[in-house]
Amino acid sequence: MECAITCSEVVKHFGRTEALKGVTLTVPEGSVFGFLGPNGAGKSTLLKIMVGLVRPNAGRVSVMGGKPGSPAVQAAVGYLAEQFRFPAWMTGDELLSLHLRLAGLRPSAAERNRLLRLVGLNGAGGRRIGGYSKGMQQRLGLAQSLVGRPRIVFLDEPTSALDPLGRLDVRDLLLQLRTQGVTVFLNSHLLTEVERVCDSAAVVNRGVVVAQGALETLLQRPSAQLRVGWLTEDTLAALLKRVGDIAGNTPTHADGLITVATSQPGQIPALVQVAVELGVPVYEAGPVRQTLEEAFVKLIRERSP
Repeated sequence: MECAITCSEVVKHFGRTEALKGVTLTVPEGSVFGFLGPNGAGKSTLLKIMVGLVRPNAGRVSVMGGKPGSPAVQAAVGYLAEQFRFPAWMTGDELLSLHLRLAGLRPSAAERNRLLRLVGLNGAGGRRIGGYSKGMQQRLGLAQSLVGRPRIVFLDEPTSALDPLGRLDVRDLLLQLRTQGVTVFLNSHLLTEVERVCDSAAVVNRGVVVAQGALETLLQRPSAQLRVGWLTEDTLAALLKRVGDIAGNTPTHADGLITVATSQPGQIPALVQVAVELGVPVYEAGPVRQTLEEAFVKLIRERSP
């Protein structure tokens, strides 16, 4: 798969503060990519480098095969900043017309209406932005980022001001963009949203990428879980010992669930077998899939530079 973004050993200083310390990552073309990290990790700095607003002190960055900030790349990029301000006296239609003209396009009513429909602002184009709610302004910002049908869109906290229904609309929009071959670079603190829409992700902390890859890979955790029926204390003790011997780790038991970190793939059938040998009814058995929040916290704590 072609890469929409390639970063190699990117370094950025602000005075004595080292915001990025040799960041290397790749973003597959046509994917929804999540960029995660705690406050002050360097996420916004790298994003601004990618859209050509900030220059790195060292390293190489390629966006859609070109240099960030170049006319060819800018024509292919859409961008929604985390903190943006639109003139309150303008209408939604006037704002979109302005950005269409800035992109060298004709500000037709058909194109403005298409953009407004995409973000759920049908019929609101004639209203002044000062009368928009925060959620409506967020939607208008999304519409602005899609002016010119960009090949890649950078979104910095795009759902921060939206209610649950608004977040669902944005999620559907991102998935729609992916089906159209548009690459989406998503910077968000809402990990549940990232988990639902992203194909791959990177986690950055203190200016260093601590993990990156397909989302399913990042969420993998070598653990197994058995849901068992009632059993005596002696049987439970025997089962926990045998499960621990097979897995090579100490299992836990709570509310009928036995959970153990497995040392090798394919150990679940052996765990079920020992339970059956001890006469323990097994109602369910399978691997444990951790949430993105659990994976994120673990990565930040264990791999921080």
